[in-house]
Amino acid sequence: MHISQPKKDFFANKAKEYDQKISTRNNVSNIASCILKEVNYSKNMHLMDFGSGTGLLLTEIAPHVNSITAVDVSKSMTAILKEKRNEIDCSLKIREIDLTKETINTTFDGIISSMTLHHIKDTKGILQKFYTLLKTDGSIALSDLDSEDGSFHTEDTGVFHFGFNRDTILQIAKSVGFRELKIQTVGNIEKPHGNYGVFLLTGKK
Repeated sequence: MHISQPKKDFFANKAKEYDQKISTRNNVSNIASCILKEVNYSKNMHLMDFGSGTGLLLTEIAPHVNSITAVDVSKSMTAILKEKRNEIDCSLKIREIDLTKETINTTFDGIISSMTLHHIKDTKGILQKFYTLLKTDGSIALSDLDSEDGSFHTEDTGVFHFGFNRDTILQIAKSVGFRELKIQTVGNIEKPHGNYGVFLLTGKK
């Protein structure tokens, strides 16, 4: 009998100190600020945070919407988010699933994501999934790394892409059907071995 192995939790050893890194918190704050400038949210909206991790991004977006569904495959990161549930200023639902293999029977007013796309092998596939999960006029606000030389991650965290070429990801989003696309710089992450640009991609269904 074949017993399938559980998916490796690449963040098992990082979850507890993840929120303590100043560079991580500053990067997410920059992303959240830019999202709030670019996307008009309202208190009747339901968002999905894809790759929600410990909830740093959704915590900043929460006061501007009605509810957020947090989606992440990491049991350890989700455990931290569950501990913070009472600090989050909107209704929160947590789904510990792999969205590349499963789906959610809900449509959303918007999808946000921070530093998760480079962990997803099929970029076009996940953007197509986002498109199907959005209501008409629903928005995406997706942040990730610019193309880099592979030095950003110093340990194995399930990386499939060394960042993204902006023109390439814009074209992928356009080919899926997204419109009013815009990509811009939201910050720069400094590490001892290099500086890494971070972008925000926004658009509508």
